[in-house]
Amino acid sequence: MNNKFKDTDMQAVIGWILRAGVLISMSVVFIGGALYLYRHGQSHVDYSTFKGVPDFVHSAGGIINGIFTGRGRAIIQAGIILLIATPIIRVVFSAIGFVLEKDYLYLGITILVLFIIMASMLSGHAG
Repeated sequence: MNNKFKDTDMQAVIGWILRAGVLISMSVVFIGGALYLYRHGQSHVDYSTFKGVPDFVHSAGGIINGIFTGRGRAIIQAGIILLIATPIIRVVFSAIGFVLEKDYLYLGITILVLFIIMASMLSGHAG
């Protein structure tokens, strides 16, 4: 019996990861939006003054704390972060697939792409 890893198996896993990531992030954003509208849907907006971004959205700890305290904006932001993380997770799983296939050229390219993505995220500069 041949249990060798196949390229189609990895493509199926990657497709499942992308679909699941989008569905989970969409669900989290929907829950956060519903919670935000439930709590703030009746309030009137004053467009004459700019209030800016709430303090809790400037750090990961603030977002996590906002999720545990039930803040709709923090839950929405967590869903957006999940959506951004989905293609990064796809790149990581592609690298795992290339290791299993022993395709070191594409593994190197994938690691380079992952390094560029992480460097861009950590430096705050794009392009």
